[in-house]
Amino acid sequence: MAAGTPELPQNLTARWRQAQAASDALWTAILPTAIYERPVPERHRLIFYLGHLEAFDWNLLSPALELTPFHPAWDQLFAFGIDPVAGELPQDQPADWPGVEAVAAYNRSAREKMEAALPPRLDPELALRLQVAIEHRWMHAETLCYLFHNLAYELKTAGPAPRIAAARSYAAAPLPVPAGAATLGQPRNGGFGWDNEFDSHTVPVGAFAADRFKVTNGDYLGFVAAGAAPPHFWHQRDGAWWYRGMFAEAPLPLDQPVYVTHAEAQAYAAWAGKALPSEAQWHRMAYATPSGEERAFPWGASAATAARGNFDFRHWDPVSTTAHPAGASAWGIEDLLGNGWEWTSSRFAPFPGFQPMPFYPGYSANFFDGQHYVMKGASARTAACLARRSFRNWFQPRYPYAYAGFRCVDTATPD
Repeated sequence: MAAGTPELPQNLTARWRQAQAASDALWTAILPTAIYERPVPERHRLIFYLGHLEAFDWNLLSPALELTPFHPAWDQLFAFGIDPVAGELPQDQPADWPGVEAVAAYNRSAREKMEAALPPRLDPELALRLQVAIEHRWMHAETLCYLFHNLAYELKTAGPAPRIAAARSYAAAPLPVPAGAATLGQPRNGGFGWDNEFDSHTVPVGAFAADRFKVTNGDYLGFVAAGAAPPHFWHQRDGAWWYRGMFAEAPLPLDQPVYVTHAEAQAYAAWAGKALPSEAQWHRMAYATPSGEERAFPWGASAATAARGNFDFRHWDPVSTTAHPAGASAWGIEDLLGNGWEWTSSRFAPFPGFQPMPFYPGYSANFFDGQHYVMKGASARTAACLARRSFRNWFQPRYPYAYAGFRCVDTATPD
């Protein structure tokens, strides 16, 4: 199958329920009065996302469960989000959407009908669809977070302030990564993956040097002082720069990663006399080893825990780039998983042997347009199941709302 041979863990339905509970809980971060707001102009109003996850699951799972549609109009209404397109903003009004209680009732009915129809044993096709539902829900949990992030503070409930802690000292020199191979994607006889993660293939990568840490707010401040525009997550007041956290502002934490667009990251790299890494370079700095073997995670084969990085919804905001030395790769490069996705210079494109998922053909193929760039790693609001080596994220180059940072590479003096 295009998404690989699905595993059949006994707890697959339990994982689905866990993802449901987590996405449900996120709504407590905002006040009920915010539900018809549109915090990101290019996206739907929040009411859409309230119905989208259940509609997606219903549209995906009901055919395999042989369920009859009970509200086909809403199955369609809540089916698809919006990919941001410059200059083309949605014009709908709050009155164009259903009431909150009605959407909540639709969600309950869809969930109850699917739960009741789940068989005791899952065949491979149903298990694959359920894994798609689980990961799709976790992806949208992160999307909800950055949408909520852009709401005015008076529309949110109380939450933790950004974490400000002293960074540890370190040598600033880039770290060398010798020439070698990088394996992209995963084999079709492996675990679950989205269609753009296949097929596994190996590419040669020349020697380069990579920043030990993501570019920080402090690093980027010099670029702004030289005339660059400030990033979306910064705010200036009385001559001082502040970081706009999820629930509160904080004096700009100089040791934390800067969140920027691809265009801003590329401009900074050029200003610094460096470049953004390609997807293959990022894989090599993260997963390769001096022995020639490649690791499942930058630190090795052990599970992704809190000591390894800032991901899996442990914090709402970034932390110091130096906070997780236990997550370093074989080359000593740190903060690769968590604390912000990392832009690459690679346009989002299919791997050799790409096959779209038959029941979700547009998931990746609709974005193979040369207008999206690959991001690797994870953010603070990325679920652990999405932190696998082959996972690929992507966005357009001038979209400022995502939790995305970057690091630079240099091929001139890779010593």
